[in-house]
Amino acid sequence: MPLHCTWCPPIRTVLRDIAQGLFLVTHSGLAMVGLSAAAVVMALWWHPQGLHMAEEALFNWLRDRQVLITWLPQNTADRATAVDLKDLPRSQAAVAIWLGQKYKIAPEPLAALVAEAHVLAKRHKLAPHLILAVMAIESNFHPYVQSHAGAQGLMQVMTTIHAKRYEAYGGKLAAFDPITNLRVGVAVLADSIKLKGGSLEDGLRFYLGGDAVTEDGGYVAKVQAEQARLDQVAAGVSVPIQ
Repeated sequence: MPLHCTWCPPIRTVLRDIAQGLFLVTHSGLAMVGLSAAAVVMALWWHPQGLHMAEEALFNWLRDRQVLITWLPQNTADRATAVDLKDLPRSQAAVAIWLGQKYKIAPEPLAALVAEAHVLAKRHKLAPHLILAVMAIESNFHPYVQSHAGAQGLMQVMTTIHAKRYEAYGGKLAAFDPITNLRVGVAVLADSIKLKGGSLEDGLRFYLGGDAVTEDGGYVAKVQAEQARLDQVAAGVSVPIQ
């Protein structure tokens, strides 16, 4: 005689109701997702600008998380050490253009150096064109130059001697970053002038080679002559490129 299960039918009914409910909820959820996706696609299709913004946001999200980094292009414009000339005061732009023509350097990266030189000049109480003149004589504005003695970068800073100054910027390899080298070089120059009692000429000689320098080979005169030319350019004078 088969056993009669009095509680089986109610359980089957409950399970059937649960299964039907899950199916309806899942089906409705997927339908809503599909409808939502279709609505988004239609909205973006009607508004191309929104589609472009959505694509850019997606690409930025992927880049930030290094997803598909091997094929997604990277936007490195923000890392470029350059400034649009129109963003500078007229006198500074004129200096950047003149230096670019003289030293055969693109004006936009020179504009960034000119602007930074003015900022550093206020901080260290130096003339901005003195800073630019030192760069001109030391390296001709080439950021990767290295002397036989080991002086490196735009301001020809002795990296081994001033390694601690680069620690705040990540280490000695920062010597080849133009703006970092400029900041460290100006700090060294300002300290050199202070060490020599505020004498610009003596400070420049000390910057050139320390106390060992007895004859500068015309270094100070060259720096001061270049500074005078830059003063004229900034004042609107037509200065020939020599």
